[in-house]
Amino acid sequence: MNGFAEDPAYADGYRLWLNYDLISDAVKRQAYANAAQFIAVKTDSPILKSAADELQMGLQGLLGKSVPVIGSIGSRTGGIVLSVNPADVAGQSLNKEGYRIESKGGNLIISGKSDAGVLYGAFALLRQIQTLQSIQGISLVSNPKVQFRMLNHWDNVDGSIERGYAGSSLWKWYELPERIDPRYRDYARANASIGINGTVVNNVNASARFMTSEYIEKVAALANVFRPYGIRLYLSVYFAAPKTLGGLKTSDPLDPQVRQWWADKVKDIYKAIPDFGGFLVKANSEGEPGPQDYGRTHADGANMLAEALKPYDGVVIWRAFVYKADPKADRFKAAYEEFVPLDGQFDKKVIVQVKNGPIDFQPREPFSPLFGNMPKTPLGMEFQLTQEYLGFATHLVYEAPLFKECLETDTYVKGKGSTVAKVVDGSLHGYSMSLMAGVANTGSNLNWTGHPIAQANWYAFGRLAWDHTVSSEAIAREWVAMTLTHEPQATKRIVNLMGKSRDIYVNYNTPMGLSRPWTGVHFAPEPWQARSPRPDWTAVYYHRADSMGIGFDRTATGSKALEQYRPEVQQQWNNPETCPISYLLWFHHVPWTKKLSTGRTLWDELCTHFYTGADSVRWMQQEWAQVKPAINPETYANVAARLVTQQKEAIWWRDAWVLYLQSISKQPIPPPFKQPARTLDEVKQSVNVYLLR
Repeated sequence: MNGFAEDPAYADGYRLWLNYDLISDAVKRQAYANAAQFIAVKTDSPILKSAADELQMGLQGLLGKSVPVIGSIGSRTGGIVLSVNPADVAGQSLNKEGYRIESKGGNLIISGKSDAGVLYGAFALLRQIQTLQSIQGISLVSNPKVQFRMLNHWDNVDGSIERGYAGSSLWKWYELPERIDPRYRDYARANASIGINGTVVNNVNASARFMTSEYIEKVAALANVFRPYGIRLYLSVYFAAPKTLGGLKTSDPLDPQVRQWWADKVKDIYKAIPDFGGFLVKANSEGEPGPQDYGRTHADGANMLAEALKPYDGVVIWRAFVYKADPKADRFKAAYEEFVPLDGQFDKKVIVQVKNGPIDFQPREPFSPLFGNMPKTPLGMEFQLTQEYLGFATHLVYEAPLFKECLETDTYVKGKGSTVAKVVDGSLHGYSMSLMAGVANTGSNLNWTGHPIAQANWYAFGRLAWDHTVSSEAIAREWVAMTLTHEPQATKRIVNLMGKSRDIYVNYNTPMGLSRPWTGVHFAPEPWQARSPRPDWTAVYYHRADSMGIGFDRTATGSKALEQYRPEVQQQWNNPETCPISYLLWFHHVPWTKKLSTGRTLWDELCTHFYTGADSVRWMQQEWAQVKPAINPETYANVAARLVTQQKEAIWWRDAWVLYLQSISKQPIPPPFKQPARTLDEVKQSVNVYLLR
């Protein structure tokens, strides 16, 4: 991941946003060079060495000159000084991982209370230069708002990735621990550059093999690569491992032998990985084993693992993604019903990790009602970077607006201003720990994420985990400048396109509160899908279209799911007359001919969303064509080709929904839109062919 544009191996995105190409503006380049004549660092700390190495490499690429690293500055000026000051004598304004960049005594001082803080500051200075910001007289202080900022990899021992759309796993288990792929270091650099400090390397649908000595040794080799970049390694665990791997008769979390098995296993892990971060657990969900198999609670299971971790600096992250196969239940309510009664019963080492919405990473969801309703239990946020329901690696969807939409929503749990972000960062309830996790979108593809623009979702997640107050537009501008171009008009077009992409996708995919977490590949349009081993793995369970209307009634006359929110939130969504259109069908079964606030009937409004959404992809193609002169040719061609596919698939989605719903509603397609050229049977056949792949 070097800094030289002429190297063809990096022509299509391998360097991500660490794109250290020579600054073309000679005046600005010289100004930066005047302030970066040397890099001074007094210690041989591995993390500080990483900071110095990154600065040296970045500045050589950006400035076109070699910048020496020295141990002592003496009376020298005009350089960059890396300084760890645990006392923070300048006013106690830094937390453990925060950094300060300031002009002082003729030098640029990057300081922090820890080595990691200085590393983050070094990357921040490079970001200032990459985005052509002035560093003259700079005075910048930044602290992470969230303590644990991590990626969750759903990678398997066979090299596959569940919901992975960018090739196979980065982790070559068959080569580890003997061979260390150079990509592991570049992966760590990329994460550290945006403040990510943790990585769960294996799937939440975990294999017990990761608890074997063979795999602990392999995982330890990865931890050794991550450590110099301030990144701790975590493991997902298979809850039944004591029985399936350890040969015990049970995996009951209250059984003394089971508890001892986990204590011994944790001891083995810490012997190999002294800074091991802890466990991520998916239990009693979608067929995975868990404490409920033995009549125990989620708290019993989590606290058993917390007890095993007690002698060490590690945590238990227990996922709240749970739901039962109950034909009479509303999956929307499941996590709240199982976890809220346990508030206050979890060990102080436990964080409950909650998906942003109550269902399953839908293109647009209301925030999970768990946020704000467990004041005694730290709740972490789980976002999904891999585009499971957002078009895989084909569709251009910038996810920062989705993240921000959730984080900025008000729970009203302590009155107005009690946003989801304040729950997650711990400030609302005074949590002792805070966490934000992103399900990774990386893979073995040269450009890491398949779709070049999908890199921006990885970048945006890290930036928002560090500081959730940064706007999605500002993050997009940073990413474009660091990754694609500095040309002003091209930047403006790309940022605008990115900002609109999520709403465009929602319009042709699941507008007005529709959702689609059914079985299969989670991509092909199947709104007619009605057969499954369980009702909540069908499409019709969610949209509930019938001759009268469409939508899931979650009010007092329906499933009563709205009662899980505070009265102020219920007031916003409870009345179909005033409920925002974007959430209407999440909470109401609405007649096809109902007149909405837009002046259109529900049916006409749905058609308008489906058609304008699909048509907007053509606009995206036109906008991208306009930036061709300013973009690397390979990246331009890659995105342009994917937009052609996106446009075809947007029409596919539009036709599937419109034709299927028309067969139920018996409503005509409103002008100026035209009846789809294909029939419903033809669309169904195309889906069947797709699913045979």
